[in-house]
Amino acid sequence: MREEEKLARDVYLTFYEKWGLTIFDGIANSEQRHTDAIKNLIDKYGLDDPYRDAIGSFTNDELQSLYDSLVARGLESPTEALMVGGLIEETDIIDIQEFIDQTDNDDIITVYSNLMESSKNHLSAFVDVLAKRGIDYEPQVLSQETYERIVA
Repeated sequence: MREEEKLARDVYLTFYEKWGLTIFDGIANSEQRHTDAIKNLIDKYGLDDPYRDAIGSFTNDELQSLYDSLVARGLESPTEALMVGGLIEETDIIDIQEFIDQTDNDDIITVYSNLMESSKNHLSAFVDVLAKRGIDYEPQVLSQETYERIVA
């Protein structure tokens, strides 16, 4: 989860540098707070931390590949970068819910629930920016029903 949150942060920092859209800077800062919250859990429970400081560098090969493909897609245009942002947040919502469902640890549930709410807010923010550009966002991995509940 720490690397997943870092992936989002790194993608958004890369897009902010390329496109200068403030949404990416703001949400990247939020994602940094998320990685810090997960780090607190890692420290509390004495787990190994997979985190690498360098932007775009991951221990997990699947996340490395995902980062590379998402960045390549988002560097095509500002609109595509915003769509990638939506995809990241939708995927986070699904992944976080799966992690919540797999634990009964109150510390983890609390942190993950906060991450979930942030991801919902981030998704709504991307949808709003796209709407201001005249683009209707369609969910990429969430069901239509779940998506509509989130952005309602």
